[in-house]
Amino acid sequence: MDDTVRRITAEDINPRFNWGRALPALGTMGVDFEERVDYRRLHKYRLSRVKMALDKSELGALLVFDVNNIRYITSTKIGEWERDKLSRWALLSRTGEPILWDFGSAAVHHKLYTPWLAPENCRAGLVGLRGTVDPAFGLMKRHAEEIASILREAGVADMPIGVDIIEPPMMFELEKAGLKVRDGQQVMLEAREIKSADEIALLNRAAAMVDGAYQLIHEQLKPGVRENDIVAEVNKFLYTHGSDDVEAINAISGERCNPHPHNFTDRMIRPGDQAFFDILQSFMGYRTCYYRTFNVGRATPVQHDAYKKAREWLDNAMARIKPGASTADICSQFPTCDVFGFPDEMSAFGLQFAHGLGLALHERPIISRVVSMDHPTEIKEGMVFAIETYCPATDGYSAARIEEEVVVTDKGCRVITLFPAEELPIANRY
Repeated sequence: MDDTVRRITAEDINPRFNWGRALPALGTMGVDFEERVDYRRLHKYRLSRVKMALDKSELGALLVFDVNNIRYITSTKIGEWERDKLSRWALLSRTGEPILWDFGSAAVHHKLYTPWLAPENCRAGLVGLRGTVDPAFGLMKRHAEEIASILREAGVADMPIGVDIIEPPMMFELEKAGLKVRDGQQVMLEAREIKSADEIALLNRAAAMVDGAYQLIHEQLKPGVRENDIVAEVNKFLYTHGSDDVEAINAISGERCNPHPHNFTDRMIRPGDQAFFDILQSFMGYRTCYYRTFNVGRATPVQHDAYKKAREWLDNAMARIKPGASTADICSQFPTCDVFGFPDEMSAFGLQFAHGLGLALHERPIISRVVSMDHPTEIKEGMVFAIETYCPATDGYSAARIEEEVVVTDKGCRVITLFPAEELPIANRY
């Protein structure tokens, strides 16, 4: 590769945010009269971040089957149906450019429509579709030997190859081909933890879509409506406004609120219910995780109290977010498991919690009493993560759940989830 290309760093192609201005919530169309997301700049930034992380590691190359990592490295995506199939993969060596093995005709499509990838690096491939193609048929062996040959040509075959997720028979074939297989997911997560200006704009746009979804919920949440009715309407709203994947909508109401079941049913909403929702969707691959709690028509004092506690825990934790702080600093503001009725921190995992957001729902940092107090990590400018709290009410069945998404700025954090949540919202007040 040309040395002048290799010297380009992620910082060279990531215009620094002016944190004194509002983050843009841009339209979805490309226009000629203002700068919006520059997708080719986004691709160059992401690829340079991976190359930097790879150079810092012991690895000679990365082999990725995780669809989020494939998209991060190659800026390609062929639909949500592929997410659990292990039907595509990409290879990036220290000395080469991305090579993509694709699902049948998608390889031909990418030769035509992805000029940022070399045409000869867009290849068709098939390893196993999670075992439905028997390893004995030899496809895994063939591709493992092909990958080993590419790495020998690149001069890195003697170095370990990092893999994120893989079918065990494919890993065995890589080892038979003479490659030393190591964990590559940590290298990819390091690359992905600092978001560019374009990534933050996409995350902010995704959050703005959910702002609108919560306005819809606020208007429609009334007795006689079912949890799954709300889920259906929100799915329609999000896809209409440009979502490329509504991953899940948790809708939990009434006696289902405590303990938190993390799903939805056909339960009918009743007067006085406390109800909370989590909307997980993506715009151009960039995800949301965004809880809000409502009461239907009216709220009891204990329901108000639960909400106030959840809000206080959340605000105290967010006040600690700034560059140079540690995940333990933030986690110290979360209540211990016994305070809200759980026997141990593992059972309470995910209730007082924060997690990075990007092309995946869970990126760095992960902030939880399960890991953060003993293994603190640094908060950095440009991280984007969701932070969430949960408080059961003393009536034994109601509960409040609140979540904000934040961008770490040079001095603190900026909240990008803007549907009002300072006080308990009452939908269709009586």
